[in-house]
Amino acid sequence: MTWTTIADVAAAACLLAGAFLAFAAGVGVVRFPDLLSRMHAGTKPQVLGLILLLTGEALRVRNLQVLGMLVLVAVFQLMTAPVAAHMVGRAGYRTGKVRSDLLVVDELTDDQAASSPAATSPASGAPAAGASVAGAPAGTSPTDESPS
Repeated sequence: MTWTTIADVAAAACLLAGAFLAFAAGVGVVRFPDLLSRMHAGTKPQVLGLILLLTGEALRVRNLQVLGMLVLVAVFQLMTAPVAAHMVGRAGYRTGKVRSDLLVVDELTDDQAASSPAATSPASGAPAAGASVAGAPAGTSPTDESPS
């Protein structure tokens, strides 16, 4: 077997695996029940699927200029997708779109309650009784939400 044949087989395997992961991410976004599950399905396999597709393309094309562009696409995807998912998850949590019955561990409620200015009384600095806002998740206040 020549190097070209081996590279073409590896490229085909990467392209098929990447396409499968991208398809699985799409199915997960449509089928999963809540915001956090959908975000997980939309970011984790999608990023790995894209990197596999880019690797397959690099193996297939074998051009240094194209390889540089593909590396840039992969780096920017790795930098932006987790940050965007974190921001969407945090916004969904603060607006009450996250189903708390599906959470195994919920550390964000305690962290928000501890850092909320409305959660401490001005005189003693101790947590005030009933510091959460009606209709909002525990530990949130009107100042936690970003302006619309």
